[in-house]
Amino acid sequence: MTEKDFLPKNYENLPIKGKTTWKAPSNIALVKYWGKKPVQIPANPSISFTLDACATTTSISFEKRQKGNDFSFELFFEGKPKEDFKPKVNTFFERVEAYLPFLKDYHFTIETSNSFPHSSGIASSASGMAALSLCLMDIEKMLVPDMDLSSFKAKASFLARLGSGSACRSIEGLLIEFGMHDHIPGSSDLFGIPYPFEVDEVFKTFQDTILLVHKGEKQVSSTVGHQLMHGHPYAENRFQQALQNMDALKPIFANGDLDGFIKLVESEALTLHAMMMTSMPYFMLMKPDTLAIIHKIWRFREASKVPVCFTLDAGANVHLIYPEHVMETVHQFIDDQLAKHCENGHYIHDGVGLGAQKINS
Repeated sequence: MTEKDFLPKNYENLPIKGKTTWKAPSNIALVKYWGKKPVQIPANPSISFTLDACATTTSISFEKRQKGNDFSFELFFEGKPKEDFKPKVNTFFERVEAYLPFLKDYHFTIETSNSFPHSSGIASSASGMAALSLCLMDIEKMLVPDMDLSSFKAKASFLARLGSGSACRSIEGLLIEFGMHDHIPGSSDLFGIPYPFEVDEVFKTFQDTILLVHKGEKQVSSTVGHQLMHGHPYAENRFQQALQNMDALKPIFANGDLDGFIKLVESEALTLHAMMMTSMPYFMLMKPDTLAIIHKIWRFREASKVPVCFTLDAGANVHLIYPEHVMETVHQFIDDQLAKHCENGHYIHDGVGLGAQKINS
């Protein structure tokens, strides 16, 4: 598919007003992408677990108006006006207007909230942009009632990507692949797809406990970090490594190979941060407690043989991921040894989920 496939036909009978609500989860990448081409095209493919509990719920109320030159919307976060979010939404509307040409026909009231605290250090851009895109697609579905479900999801993922690259992996579950890969049928740089190969049952109930090491603003934003891969001395080798790791995951997922999974996922996490530390300017998002947690995980796994491992996003927080059958043991390990390294002792238990849900009002 190309961008042209997402351009709509002429709409007829625009509704006067209405409301739609969607809940979309966050996700955690196993193979990371770091580096982008214009506009929001990944430099390498990635794959992620869709989460369940960490989610954004967004409602859009829309009312027809005389078509204007600018977008018309109000934005409320957790019930309060949120002016500092509006420029990002306006930029998103500019990027997607060609694919949703009804946007300037309406005034929108956007109400959004997270199931996790906004200051928790969990990036909400993926879940937020996914939920917003699904609401907009719901409006388009009213205008194009014969749109099938697969087209709906593909376009929602396509739109979400234009708001936040990782958001395209928050439309569906369980494992979502994003980015063109010659060995993965249906893969695209434009949207995410459900992983098309065999996945052993052990991975279908994986748990993710997010250890909140640092809740403050990051020293360097992900947007800037992606840009620093341009001219990075190790960029091309990194992109090739990601392609190879995507291939390596196929037998790991099919065979339920937890040892292979752990080695690959932890290597990917550390490689992501190695790219940050070797860019120019260089920077480091891990904190001392991040490293302390990693070393404790390694010691615990060696001593107990419990198949638990970590991954990292572009920040200091640690995602502790493990199969459901060892959950009780891992939770005890967190309480005994890891919670002390979290800011105010805070962590969030989550697990893999099935994707976004429409909320019927």
